[in-house]
Amino acid sequence: MMQSRKDANTRSGLDVLVAGAGYVGLAAAVSLKQARPSLAIALVDAAPAGTWQKDGRASAIAAAACRMLDQLGVWAEIAPRAQAITEMIITDSRSSDPVRPVFLTFDGEVAPGEPFAHMVANKVLNGALRRAAEELGIDIIEGVAVQGFETSGAGISVHLADGAALKARLLVAADGVNSKLRDMAGIKTVKWEYGQSGIVCTVAHERPHNGRAEEHFLPAGPFATLPLKPDDDGTNRSSIVWVERTQDADKLVAGDDLVFEHELEQRFGLKLGEIRVADKPRAWPLGLTLARAFVAPRIALAGDAAHGIHPIAGQGLNLGFKDVAALAEVIVEADRLGQDIGALDVLERYQQWRRFDTVQMGITTDVLNRLFSNDIGPLRTVRDIGLGLVERMPRLKEFFIRQASGLSGGTPRLLKGEAI
Repeated sequence: MMQSRKDANTRSGLDVLVAGAGYVGLAAAVSLKQARPSLAIALVDAAPAGTWQKDGRASAIAAAACRMLDQLGVWAEIAPRAQAITEMIITDSRSSDPVRPVFLTFDGEVAPGEPFAHMVANKVLNGALRRAAEELGIDIIEGVAVQGFETSGAGISVHLADGAALKARLLVAADGVNSKLRDMAGIKTVKWEYGQSGIVCTVAHERPHNGRAEEHFLPAGPFATLPLKPDDDGTNRSSIVWVERTQDADKLVAGDDLVFEHELEQRFGLKLGEIRVADKPRAWPLGLTLARAFVAPRIALAGDAAHGIHPIAGQGLNLGFKDVAALAEVIVEADRLGQDIGALDVLERYQQWRRFDTVQMGITTDVLNRLFSNDIGPLRTVRDIGLGLVERMPRLKEFFIRQASGLSGGTPRLLKGEAI
């Protein structure tokens, strides 16, 4: 239910308060409430009501995350508007090269009838999770930010910008890569900028993509073409994630539409016939941000608040869902045992579970970006040989598919499609 500010002023005695109503925050609240209906849970979000409906981006959701969404009861609503990724090809070339040789291909399923990933519009994902939260009776307080908090032995008092105060046993910070709650908690980060920006837009094209995704490693950064479900009128569409040097990206987005479309066509090619940009391109600066700790007394970080990585492997959203699944499992098990769900020793279990995997993925994407986002001849030769070797080793390809699908070792129950 939507909570008014007047109600918020009197709301107290929460078990869990989640800050941030993006897909990570919503999934965390739904996961906990579904498994433990007795827990009193609320969401607070700084964005004005309805802002999420204006998000025109789409995300790649790995098979494990799809299993979790199914367990949470929302995948049935999402699936009709989700596009399965049935094949992925990888090339390494320059945009001016007349031929782009394919060095690596991934196809197949992680299980019969189960693709390794789907593309889903962010507003479809957010909307389904939001409806699930409301059906479970989770209060959603919108348009007001967390201004501060104090911890005590038994709980945490959270102060909102409108003067309201909420008390909870645990505060989950899911407020994004520039998390203010992380800073308030005194948690430091390892952080650097890549000097790159990711241009995101939707492209309409003449011929169907047949579920194929492509990632072209170009000197300035990767250019990914990700298949989307056709529009209601049958228009074929793909989502573009185009990494360029920040200065060039800013010029492209702010410049003439014809120049943008020309540069886009140089990278996209004409394999799917004529193309046109279907929405306003936007650019976001890219960097690596890793929190030095995922927890503090009465506080747990999740999603981009804990880690912001390069999109080169398309794992940002899926890392966030792994956080949710692990945190929910830890909290639910602690509550069943009668333990204090906000106690630091309980939260440490979550940190131990997630921190190594996150750091490993952050380093991997950093290395891949540095290895592929250049035009150095010897490096190009080495990486192309490496891609070719992987292409010829089925077991190694299967390992990479399992990793990309989120079904590697140490997977939380929700990501296996199991109830907590």
